[in-house]
Amino acid sequence: MADKSNALRAATEEKSRKNLPSSQRSESPAVSLDRLIHERTRLAIVSALAVNDSLTFNELKQLLHVTDGNLSVHARKLEDASYIVCTKSFSGRLPRTEYRLSGSGRRALEKYLDHMEALIRATRES
Repeated sequence: MADKSNALRAATEEKSRKNLPSSQRSESPAVSLDRLIHERTRLAIVSALAVNDSLTFNELKQLLHVTDGNLSVHARKLEDASYIVCTKSFSGRLPRTEYRLSGSGRRALEKYLDHMEALIRATRES
């Protein structure tokens, strides 16, 4: 539900900005943030995978202190966006789900971090 309201808000802001003369149009910092990564749990997943070659479902769950369902839903959103790659296999008779950050996921995280650093700089300078 929150994602839908965020998308609606972003669309409304975008529509308002398009009605401005081109000299007054500037991308709102909040709108230009990658909303997919900006959510706390998804940012934690992507960040953890950025500093590890790969992590299993259970490793991520323990590291982030989230439930199975919560991790599963957020990982699926990142996978659907091609930010992470999920590999399923078996270790003996036990299923093993492993995640790694994709190239586009790493680029998205770097862009997100650059944007956040710029916002911090701008805030401190004002």
